[in-house]
Amino acid sequence: MADIPATRYVKSDDVHIAYQVIGDGPRDLLFVPGFVSNLEALWQSPARTAFFCRLARFARIIMFDKRGTGMSDRGSQIFTLEQRMHDVQAVLDQVGSRQATLFGISEGGPMSLLYAATYPERTSALVLYGTYARRSWAPDYTFAWTDAQWSTFLDDIEHHWGTTDAMSLLMWAPSVAGNKHAVEQIAAYFRASASPGAASAIMRMNRDIDVRDILPVTRVPTLILHRTDDRVIDVKHARYMSQRIPRAKLIELNGEDHMVWVGNQDAILDEVEEFVTGHRQTAEPDRVLATVLFVDIAGSTERAAALGDGAWHVLLDAFYAKARGALGQYRGREINTAGDGFLATFDGPARAVRCASAIRDAVRPLDLKIRCGLHTGECEFVAHDIVGIAVHIGARVAALAAPGEVLVSQTVRDLVAGSGLAFEEKGTHLLKGVPDRWRLFRAVTGERFG
Repeated sequence: MADIPATRYVKSDDVHIAYQVIGDGPRDLLFVPGFVSNLEALWQSPARTAFFCRLARFARIIMFDKRGTGMSDRGSQIFTLEQRMHDVQAVLDQVGSRQATLFGISEGGPMSLLYAATYPERTSALVLYGTYARRSWAPDYTFAWTDAQWSTFLDDIEHHWGTTDAMSLLMWAPSVAGNKHAVEQIAAYFRASASPGAASAIMRMNRDIDVRDILPVTRVPTLILHRTDDRVIDVKHARYMSQRIPRAKLIELNGEDHMVWVGNQDAILDEVEEFVTGHRQTAEPDRVLATVLFVDIAGSTERAAALGDGAWHVLLDAFYAKARGALGQYRGREINTAGDGFLATFDGPARAVRCASAIRDAVRPLDLKIRCGLHTGECEFVAHDIVGIAVHIGARVAALAAPGEVLVSQTVRDLVAGSGLAFEEKGTHLLKGVPDRWRLFRAVTGERFG
């Protein structure tokens, strides 16, 4: 997982606004988030991390939490678009940005529109995603939410905000609705970003927003992106704006997710990069030296058959909770899960070995034994997965591990010299599909890992 950028503060009137800066590209891009955000919590998701790292390849990215949300002051839940424009100005002045592209997401769109029309000399371009000029139904604006829809949504915030039962989760990210871990991550992000009262206050403010009159006087280059089956904001909002903003470019993308980093984020980022830079680059593979960890539950088939589906899934959830707790402690990056195991990566082999041992010990009270295999080598991150010969070697090492054993390649053993970790030689082995013979070592049981 990427290192979290430093969070800093700037005073805007009597409010402290939290901001971060990543990248050092030749142009500035200000990311204006949707209705709630948290600068530090966003880096806890591989999908969100990948999104911002991609943006930072071609621009200096300036990010902030709007007043009332995230790391910024939350004292007041009443704010105006004018106040938020002033907050943007304060952040841009603080980081020395004379002109920036504004990238407005959902609720961040109307304020971005107003800023671009008010300060065209400070706005090089405008990118709008999944947003609108008006949020509520009117006789001349019939595709926005009705009073009944607003009532249902606000009631859901009141009773289910930040839980996996929230209706909003199914609307914001329907493509991951069946992925329990992904849904839990989104719910946790919402909780970190705002309280139920703040979320409700912000949405009530949004209910009254109407910036239709400024569309014809928006004179900066404008790109409008929208997923055609977005369940939160109808694509007709995007079409309405594109017809009224002079020379605006509208691109409709496939998908139903409202969250910009859920679904095919590369399709969105490709369009943003081309619009901002004038060309679209094929993303270079993200090759890094990493330690891969494969974990597999020993005897899982027999255990599942004995317990039955319901009890087995409860046990699996407990296993993953223990494993993810250890990953968080040792700064591991979960790549994927498959059946009864998972793959994770680490930027330090000693932490990877300690994490594997911690997982092994943590699941003992669940009456589970796991096999762990580790190898360090060059890996290539592709989307949210990882590939390369190092991954195959790690998988083969794990397959040779006995129940309760943490087995490592010689590469790992050599790299952790001086760490205090102890190993026992397990001989030389042929690894299926991998050239040469490999010396393997077992992390010594009983070692106290700190």
